[in-house]
Amino acid sequence: MSVATVQKELGVKNAKPSIQEVLESGKFLVSGEIGPPKGPDIEEMIHHIDLMKDKVHAMNITDNQSSVMRYPSLGTALIILERGGEPNLQVTCRDRNRMAIEADLLFAYTRGVRSVLCLTGDSVPVGDHKDCKSVFDCESVQLLNLIKAMEGGKDLGGNEMNEPVKFYKGAIVTPEAIPLEPQMVKFEKKVEAGAQWFQTQAIYDMDNFAEFMKTARQYPVKMQAGLVLLTSAGMAKYMNANVPGVTVPQDLIDEMATAEKGKGIDIGIKIMARHIKRIREEGLADGVHIMAIGKEEVVPRILEEAELDIAKL
Repeated sequence: MSVATVQKELGVKNAKPSIQEVLESGKFLVSGEIGPPKGPDIEEMIHHIDLMKDKVHAMNITDNQSSVMRYPSLGTALIILERGGEPNLQVTCRDRNRMAIEADLLFAYTRGVRSVLCLTGDSVPVGDHKDCKSVFDCESVQLLNLIKAMEGGKDLGGNEMNEPVKFYKGAIVTPEAIPLEPQMVKFEKKVEAGAQWFQTQAIYDMDNFAEFMKTARQYPVKMQAGLVLLTSAGMAKYMNANVPGVTVPQDLIDEMATAEKGKGIDIGIKIMARHIKRIREEGLADGVHIMAIGKEEVVPRILEEAELDIAKL
């Protein structure tokens, strides 16, 4: 039985254009992020999915982000499809060996998942299972090669599959890494391994990002700018001190500091909307990825402030 037949019998029907279709049509790609809960109560997650599904082209689902055990990325992707949204499946290499990853990808493919974001994954010590054994049978470049092999009809062991898969393969790059050179070496390796589009880690310095994009545009890939919502000056300072590859400029910290008590998120929304407008108007990237991190309910406000309506793109 072919994949198409299986999908038909299962009632699999994608309600939205895929990430690939949006990007290759020349439209400005807008995606949001869903952080699955720690536990089986998924009511709030479903609320966030319903809130965003018609406001963005697609939704990323984090995969045990920061090495914290949560509801699975693959399960959430299926829920997004069931509710009429388009998922972008994040896959990390920390928790599963290559056979488990291949099996998950086969299942995802037969259920209509079309986009995969390939990540190495955060190390175990930063998370909530300190004694957990890391797997890291693959890293992000090898994961891209794994998918490329499966698209050629073979698993990573060189064994024939009964039918190939087809995914739009994404990867991550960090434009604000210091030094940047090692990051660009990895970027090029990901392109060679088959990455077709990139999401950046959080960017705040738009001038620096514009310079980075002069180099990135030399490669035949689509680029999506990653934006993390600031909620306070303290958060901005914390990110500078504790999040590698992220730099919040002092002028943005000062702007956040002008907020009245409890109103920092309003300034953060204005900053993100301003950045989205510049990225779009100047053509700095092919889209934006909005990471509200626990504040998903404000994503519609961000898009309204940025005067960005996917129905009109």
